[in-house]
Amino acid sequence: MTGKKVEVNSNLISVMDTTLRDGEQTSGVAFSDTEKLSVARILLEDVCVDRIEVASARVSEGEYQGAKKILKWANEKGYGKRVEILGFVDGDISLNWIKNAGGHVVNLLCKGSYKHVTQQLRKTPEQHMDDIRKVIATAKSMDIDVNVYLEDWSNGMRHSKDYVHFMVAALRNEPVTRIMLPDTLGILDPDETYDYCREMIETYPDVTFDFHAHNDYDLAIANVFHAIKAGIRCVHTTVNGLGERAGNAPLSSVIATVKDHLKMETNVKEEKLNRVSKVVESFSGIRIPTNKPLIGEFVFTQCSGIHADGDNKNNLYFNELLPERFGRVRKYALGKTSGKANIKKNLEDLGIELDPESLKRVTDRIIELGDRKENVTSEDLPYIVADVLSSQAIEERIRIVNYSITHAMGLKPVASLSIEIDNSTYEEHSSGDGQYDAFMRSLKKIYTKLGKSLPQLIDYAVTIPPGGKTDALVETVITWQNGNEFKTRGLDPDQTAAAIKATVKMLNIIENNYTSLQ
Repeated sequence: MTGKKVEVNSNLISVMDTTLRDGEQTSGVAFSDTEKLSVARILLEDVCVDRIEVASARVSEGEYQGAKKILKWANEKGYGKRVEILGFVDGDISLNWIKNAGGHVVNLLCKGSYKHVTQQLRKTPEQHMDDIRKVIATAKSMDIDVNVYLEDWSNGMRHSKDYVHFMVAALRNEPVTRIMLPDTLGILDPDETYDYCREMIETYPDVTFDFHAHNDYDLAIANVFHAIKAGIRCVHTTVNGLGERAGNAPLSSVIATVKDHLKMETNVKEEKLNRVSKVVESFSGIRIPTNKPLIGEFVFTQCSGIHADGDNKNNLYFNELLPERFGRVRKYALGKTSGKANIKKNLEDLGIELDPESLKRVTDRIIELGDRKENVTSEDLPYIVADVLSSQAIEERIRIVNYSITHAMGLKPVASLSIEIDNSTYEEHSSGDGQYDAFMRSLKKIYTKLGKSLPQLIDYAVTIPPGGKTDALVETVITWQNGNEFKTRGLDPDQTAAAIKATVKMLNIIENNYTSLQ
C-alpha cells in the first residue's frame, strides 16, 4: 500500500519542474545534453525546486545521454531521487532505460480516462491495471521508486469518473509514492479543477496527489491556484511556461501566486527565477514576451509619467510584486507618455542634474522621439541630453525643407535636397559613393552656386547605446575643420538621418560665425 502522505507541512507547496521533459515537447525545442545539465543544476541548486523531470524513456539516444549526464551529476551530489523520468507501461523496457541512465524514479504514464484505455490501448480497465501492477513490481525489484501519471485525468473526471475511481482505488494499494493528476489537454476551468481535486483528496485522504496544468485556455495559473485551495500540495511547472501547444504553468507565476495570493510557502528562491528564465530562453530559442508577468522585459517598467510621480510620493504605484524579489530592478520608460518625473528619475540614476529649462527641453525631445519609435531607453538618455544641450545656443538660420535618398543594389545612391537659408529655398540632387556622400554632394552644389564654402570633414564617428538593439538611437559626431576644429552631434534612430542633423548644426554654426562647440 502507499504510505502516509508525503507532505508534512500543510502550508508548504512543493514544486516539480518538468521543463526538461514536458517543456522540451514545445515545437522546435531540443536541448543538448550540456544545456540540460546546466538547467538541471540551476533548478535544483540555485532555484531550489523540489524535484525535476528530465526525460522520456526510449525517445532517442540524445535523450538518453542527456538524462545520463544529469543523473551522474545528481547522484554525486545526493540529488538522485529528486530527478525523475517519464516511463511507459511496457514491461521492463522503460525501467531498464532509466536504470542504465542512473535513475531512481519513474513517472509511469498510465491512462486516466476510459476513452484512452479502450480506444488507444484497446484494453479493459482490468487488463490495463494488471499491466501496471507488473511494471510497479518490477520497478520495486530494481529499487526504482514509482509515481503514476493518470494521463487525460481531467477528461476522465468529466466523462468516466467510475474509471478514474477504479484506477485510484487500485493504485492506493500499490507501492506508489504519488498519483499525478494531469489536465493533459488543458480543458479544465478553475471550478472544475477545485471540485475534481477536492473529490480525489476527500475520497483518498491517504494518497499524495500532484496537479499538472496545461494552458490551452490561459487558465493554467488559475487552475493551479484552485488545485492548491482544494488541498493539492504539489504542482508541476515549466520555466517560461514551455510545453506542448499553449504550454504549462510558468514556474515564476506559480511561485508568486502561491506566496502573494495563497499566503503559503515554497522552497523556491524567488531571486533566482529571472536567471533561469533567461537561460532557458537562450537554450530553447523561444523568446519571452516582453509583457510576460514577472519575467518579461517591460513588466517592471513604468511608462506613464504620473506613475513615476506617484512612486516619488511614497511608492503609490507599487504592488507586492517588487522587482527586487525576482532579482530585477524597476525602470521608468522614456517615451511620449513620459513626464518630467520619469525623466528626472532616469537622470538621477545616471547622476545627471538639469535646470528646469534644460529638463523641459530634454522632455520635449523625448516626447518627439517617442512619437517616432516605440521605446527610448535609459541608455539613450545621455546622448539625448548632449544633443539637446549642445543645440540650444544655435540660432537656426538654415533648415532642411525636404530630402530624399534612394539606394538600389548595383547603383550609386542618389540624394535630392531642398534646403532653406535665411528664408530662401534651394534645391539640388546628386549621386554619391554612399547615402551621406550623395547628400553632401547635393549640398555642395547649392553652396557652390551661392559662392560659399563648406568646412572640411576630418572625422565621422557613429555610436549606439550598449545592448546591440537595431532600434537604438544612433549618435553621429562629425569633426569639422574651418580654420578651427569643431564638432557637431546628430541623434536619430537612422544613421544617415543622424549625420544629416549633425551637418545642419554645422551649417548653422558657420552661418552664425561660431568657431567651436564642445
